[in-house]
Amino acid sequence: MDLFDKINKNMGGPIGQHQKWSHGYFSFPHLEGEIHPHMIFKGKSHLVWSLNNYLGLANHPEVREADAQAAADYGMAYPMGARMMSGNTKQHEELENNLAVFVGKEAAFLLNYGYQGMVSIIDALVDRNDVIIYDAESHACIVDGVRLHMGKRFVYKHNDIESFEKQLERAQRMVEQTGGGILVITEGVFGMSGAQGKLKEIIELKDKYTFRLLVDDAHGFGTMGLKGSGTHEAQDCVDGVDLYFGTFAKSMAGIGAFIAADTEIINYLRYNMRSQTFAKALPMPMVIGLKKRFELLKTNPQLRENLWVIARALQNGLVEQGFDIGVTNTMVTPVFLKGDLTEATSLTMELREKYGIFCSIVVYPVIPKGLIMLRLIPTALHTLDDVQHTLDAFSAVSARLNDGQYKVNKMAIA
Repeated sequence: MDLFDKINKNMGGPIGQHQKWSHGYFSFPHLEGEIHPHMIFKGKSHLVWSLNNYLGLANHPEVREADAQAAADYGMAYPMGARMMSGNTKQHEELENNLAVFVGKEAAFLLNYGYQGMVSIIDALVDRNDVIIYDAESHACIVDGVRLHMGKRFVYKHNDIESFEKQLERAQRMVEQTGGGILVITEGVFGMSGAQGKLKEIIELKDKYTFRLLVDDAHGFGTMGLKGSGTHEAQDCVDGVDLYFGTFAKSMAGIGAFIAADTEIINYLRYNMRSQTFAKALPMPMVIGLKKRFELLKTNPQLRENLWVIARALQNGLVEQGFDIGVTNTMVTPVFLKGDLTEATSLTMELREKYGIFCSIVVYPVIPKGLIMLRLIPTALHTLDDVQHTLDAFSAVSARLNDGQYKVNKMAIA
C-alpha cells in the first residue's frame, strides 16, 4: 500500500473523482459544494498550485450567497465614510470582537488591505527615538514599513536567534540613550520558504531585554494551530506576541486584514493609523462576507484537516522522490532545482503545456543564481489525485532538466 492508498484509507475513501462544472474563466470539479483548484489558462484547463485559498472558501456556496445578499441589501458603497467619521457599523465591530477572541487578544482593528495595513502599523507604532529589529526575509510590506521609520533599524539573519540577540544588544544600548523603545518584527509563516518564525525563542529573550513583538501571520492565520488561530497558537506562545497581524487574503480568500493586541494598543492604532483614519471603511458586503468566511473557518475543522492531508502527501511524496523542499515545516511547499533562467522558463512552460500544471516560479535575485524554486500552495480542495499527477510531472521535468534538455530550448514567452 503506497502513501496515497494509506491516506485514502485513513480518510475513509479517496478524495477526488468529482463531477466537473464551469463558471466564467475557470473550470472546477464539484466537491461538496466547493470549488476544485483548476482554471482555464490560454484555453486549456490547468491544475493550479498558486491560489490564495488555503481552506477553499473563495467560491464556497455559503460565502457566495452571503456576498451576494449583502451586496443586494447594502450595495458596494455603504458605509460611506472612514471608521472615525461615518463609516463605523455594528457589523465591523462584531467581526473585530470575534477575531480578537479567536487569536487570543483583547481587541482587534479591521484594516482595508494587508500590505497597506502592515506599512501603516509600523509607521504608527514608532518614532525617531525607537529602534526596529526585523528578520532578513521579512515580507515586502514589512520592509516598506521599516523604510518609513526615521530612527534606527537593524536586521538579523533569517531565523537566527544568535544574530537576533546581537541586534537586541545594539538596540538596547541605543534606546538607553534616546529613551525610546524596541519593536521586533517577524513572520509566523514565511511565505516563500514555508519556515515558521521562531516566535517562542524570540519571546524567551523578553526575560533579558525589553521589547514588543509584532508578528505578521498572513499565512498562519486559519491554518496553524489546533483551532487554526495562528502560528502563535501552534507554538503555544499566544501571550508573548504583543501585536498579531492577520490577513483575510489567504485562509479566508477575501480582502482586508486585522491587527489584534491589548485594548490600549488597538485604541491607539485606531486614532493614529493614517491609512485607516483617512480611508473609507471596508464596504458592508466585504464585512458580511468575511463574517461568513470566519464562521466557516471556525466551525469546519475538516477544511484545515484536508489542507494538511494534501500538504503532507505532497511534501512526503516530493521528499521520497529526492526533491529538495528546503526547511518548510508548514503547508507552503518550495521545490528547489538547479538551473538558469532559460531552463526555468522552459521547464515551467512544459509543466503548463504538457502536464497542465500552473505553479509559481522564483529565480534570481529572490534566490541565489543557479537555482530554480517552484512554489506550491496546497489547499483543502486539492485531491490526492492532484498530488500524484504533480509528483509524476515533477519527476519527468526534473529528469529532463538534469539531462540538459531545457538548455537547448529557446526561452518561452509566457
